[in-house]
Amino acid sequence: VLQLWFVICILWTVVAVDLDAWVAGLDGLLARIAGRFPAVRSRRRARSYLVGLLAPVERKNSWQLSEVAGDATPDGMQRLLNQAAWDVDGVRDDLRAYAAEHLGAPGGVLIVDETGFVKKGLMSAGVQRQYSGTAGRVENCQLGVFTAYASVRGRALIDRELYLPKSWTSDRDRCRAAGVPEGVEFATKQVLAQRMLARALDAGVPAAWVAADEAYGQDSKFRGFCERRRIGYVVAVPRSQKVTTGMLSQQRIDTIVADAPGRAWKRLSAGDGTKGERLYDWAMARLPGYGDLPGGHERAILARRSITRPDEIAYYLAAAPAPAAIEDLVRVAGTRWAIEECFGSAKNETGLDHYQVRRWNAWYAHTTLALAAHIFLAVTAASTPKAHAAWSASRPPPSDISWHT
Repeated sequence: VLQLWFVICILWTVVAVDLDAWVAGLDGLLARIAGRFPAVRSRRRARSYLVGLLAPVERKNSWQLSEVAGDATPDGMQRLLNQAAWDVDGVRDDLRAYAAEHLGAPGGVLIVDETGFVKKGLMSAGVQRQYSGTAGRVENCQLGVFTAYASVRGRALIDRELYLPKSWTSDRDRCRAAGVPEGVEFATKQVLAQRMLARALDAGVPAAWVAADEAYGQDSKFRGFCERRRIGYVVAVPRSQKVTTGMLSQQRIDTIVADAPGRAWKRLSAGDGTKGERLYDWAMARLPGYGDLPGGHERAILARRSITRPDEIAYYLAAAPAPAAIEDLVRVAGTRWAIEECFGSAKNETGLDHYQVRRWNAWYAHTTLALAAHIFLAVTAASTPKAHAAWSASRPPPSDISWHT
């Protein structure tokens, strides 16, 4: 009865939808992942955990989730995260398939980014003082790298990896104390992103594009991975990014864009924002190719200029099947912000950052169940019009590039 009350509360909090359909949808998702929990007790506990994550409670940690479930202590919830034997990565795969089935559409975009989880102490797996974009400064925190999927049908987080700094991988005793498996070695955030993208592409997620910010876009190995997988990309890069513009020449991207003719700039929307359409002036130039791209593909640079502050320019590198249209590249560049919206909703609505666990496996367990709740809300919103409304960037040598005009 208590769980049903909280379900009703969240329905009225988010949007008024048909209760029977909502519960049926949740039961359908739970049935999809049930086989990943060999023990009936763990299966039931996972259901209670998921319902608690969907409930409108202030902090979605083991104590409060236990209260939602009617338990006197948090022991059961903590056991689910720390000791229970269930296939966490198998649940992740099921959730990704569920999201692709309900949100998948031609032209879908896979977006990678990281988010910080501020922590106290030194024992939580992967924690150290490092820059957190979430906090906007150096903090004692964990960093998680995530993949989101976005299409015209909706958006949701579909995969996650915990970043383990070198200060951890060089200290195996510390790793063992936090439950980090022996085989886990240091991997950059860009490599973790490639692993998640490979899983999504191998699983047949209907994606045509990859989007990412500068931390990933300036990495040539990351861009090369996308090119080898024959998936288009639009990735942000710093203004100092060097670009090959001729057989023997390279230039900074801001220098190239500074020479763009006035007719190259087009006013286009990067999608809807909180205050309406996000209008900017955009310019695109095709880059020369030298046989190092898959057949039929081309590279380009893209620039986004503020209408009110023309000196504010953002820069992108792109690759896509030829001929790439500036409108397509702008759409993908604008879609990157979907992952920020996903982080916000997952943290605020489904407790992505509310956990109080230290061990490696417990982080993955909680994060995967938080993604399950987040994906469920995204699918519900996509299938319910009212919910969808509520749920919802000296002269250099001659170059061989051509501006889109």
